[in-house]
Amino acid sequence: MRLTPRLVRWGGLAGSAATAGTAWLGGSGFARVPSINPLTLLSGQRGVALPILWVLGTAVLITAWWFGRHVVPSTRWALVTAGLWFLPVLPFLPLGSADVYSYACQGYVQYAGGDPYATGVAEFGCPWVSSVASSWLDSPAPYGPLFLLIAARVVALAGDSLAGVIAGLRVVAVAGVALIAVGVPALARRCGIDPARATWMVLACPIVLVHLVSGTHNDALMVGLIVCGLALAVTGASPVRLAAAGAVLGLAVGVKATAIVVVPFAVLAALPLTRRATQPAPASRLLPADRRALRDLWRPAAAIGGGLLLSTAALAIASGRGAGWVAGLLRSGDSVTWGSPSTAVGLAIEFGTGLHAVPVTRFLGVLFLAVLLVALWWRAWRHGAALDHAGLALAATVLCAPVFHPWYATWPLAVLAATRVENRWLLGLCAFAATLTTPAGYNWALYTRIPGALVVTAALVTLLVVTVRRHRARRVVA
Repeated sequence: MRLTPRLVRWGGLAGSAATAGTAWLGGSGFARVPSINPLTLLSGQRGVALPILWVLGTAVLITAWWFGRHVVPSTRWALVTAGLWFLPVLPFLPLGSADVYSYACQGYVQYAGGDPYATGVAEFGCPWVSSVASSWLDSPAPYGPLFLLIAARVVALAGDSLAGVIAGLRVVAVAGVALIAVGVPALARRCGIDPARATWMVLACPIVLVHLVSGTHNDALMVGLIVCGLALAVTGASPVRLAAAGAVLGLAVGVKATAIVVVPFAVLAALPLTRRATQPAPASRLLPADRRALRDLWRPAAAIGGGLLLSTAALAIASGRGAGWVAGLLRSGDSVTWGSPSTAVGLAIEFGTGLHAVPVTRFLGVLFLAVLLVALWWRAWRHGAALDHAGLALAATVLCAPVFHPWYATWPLAVLAATRVENRWLLGLCAFAATLTTPAGYNWALYTRIPGALVVTAALVTLLVVTVRRHRARRVVA
């Protein structure tokens, strides 16, 4: 059978309909129930239809997305097709996570005059606390003031209706996906990448449907603001436009602090392409053209940084919480699974030695990330491709962070799909991540914690050995 755009569109829609069936039969419900692990689900204890639709829907969506990238006729077609795929899941329960219920309660605390950064939702007395996962009951909100203001406004509009709050938050998530649909093609055109293919790779990815649209994660809004901010930065010919780019990136930080890692690369992207000599200078010195560019760097840095500071300050004042949200980030690493490489290494060490190693390996992972971000910025400075390196910085953040959730893969995907030629490793990671959660949100990484940690650790050791050997071989040839 020959693959055609028509087959991809309607085949993927069938997969989306099957996925919507899993949301109807076993999505993340309003009332918390005992955890349903993958073995329980696949054994048919919740009925036969649920696991069949779950496996079938996931497989069809991944297949249509993966092979559909070869037959995308236009950006408009990609947008319409992805939109059609989103429709079936919109009326049903959230898939893949119960985080949206913690969003609702954090919005309630903000709306009722409490401080979400100082208290957990259980202590404040959220009326929907029975819907919130136990890991978030006593945790302060780890999100920025913009998202809390939005969540509080949704609560104000919905009143006592939890269903209304969830629907409102889903509208916010869909708005974030719409921003992605605007920013990704703009970035792709600037980088010489086919905007239709880039749009398809992001919006048709099953993670977007399951976790951003159905699961209603605020990552949709953050990623949408990131790509729009980068698009403004790379086309900004005036201080006003660059300040607007900084303000948009500040709004992204106001959703999740993770967005801050792209700001230094946005500054580089705003520099003229003629800022350096044709050949890169040795690492030990700067060419005269680079010295002039270094002096010129303050202009876009001041404009973008000024816009970011203004929007951040405005959000802090509007929310009435100041910088208190930074403290909430300290509790964002409560989940312990092999999804995070640094956590996987810690779990493997604990399994082999009995030592409490996870906090140490997580700290080393964050330290390595800090060094890696500086190295990526310097490489972007020396060799160009600032937007590409912004995507790599997001990828590094996802891989080195103490916690990994499947929807985090959308952070680098949205930027890298628009800035570099297709990377099968990234697409493979996204396809794998789309299979990691059950409809109600249980993560395979929890069910296979130790075996998965051993596999990930062995893979990291193998990768390290191969990299060292290749580096030595290149030195011998040179």
